[in-house]
Amino acid sequence: MATSLQSTLIVRVLYDPTLAFNELAKSESGPVSIFFRYSLWLLLMPPFFSFIGAASSGWSVGPDEPLFLGTQSLLLVSVGYFLILNFGLLSTAIISNWMASTYGAEANMGKHVGLITIVGEPLAIASIAHLSPDVLLNMLVLIPTMIWSMYLLYKGIPIVFNTPPERGMLMASSLVGWLLVAAVSLLGISMALWTMGVGPLLGV
Repeated sequence: MATSLQSTLIVRVLYDPTLAFNELAKSESGPVSIFFRYSLWLLLMPPFFSFIGAASSGWSVGPDEPLFLGTQSLLLVSVGYFLILNFGLLSTAIISNWMASTYGAEANMGKHVGLITIVGEPLAIASIAHLSPDVLLNMLVLIPTMIWSMYLLYKGIPIVFNTPPERGMLMASSLVGWLLVAAVSLLGISMALWTMGVGPLLGV
């Protein structure tokens, strides 16, 4: 089962998420194995697409002229983007594993990393929109994708962690709350860094 999981999990979640969740529930893979087999490659996609799009088209906000950055600044922003995504995935998996006992869910770090990876996969794939780094276009693509990811979170927790649906719903809502707090904090940190010259200088 572990071999089958390793070769098909990421593909199956796109057309049959229930089957992917059932496979993950039966998996004995550890968190390190899942991270390097699946998570790492998905986490590389958004920074890669963002770097290519910003280098070729510049960042566009409304009707203003696109903003172009030097290669060094783009690399710095892309590496920061990658590190933040890693922190987001791993911290969410750790928090999910920590709160599992509260909701009668299975505390298995490998499965928690796997679930958060599956939940984030649509967002990683949709980040191809970064190739055209226009704010409006990315919002039109990523907002529906975030809704799909949330659906996967609510659907997957009861299956993967063998907990009743009502408890799974509460656990998923708690994780959504954590992600919202993390997102707001990230915006604040990004603004602070940008005003200090890491990325576009905002002059505020």
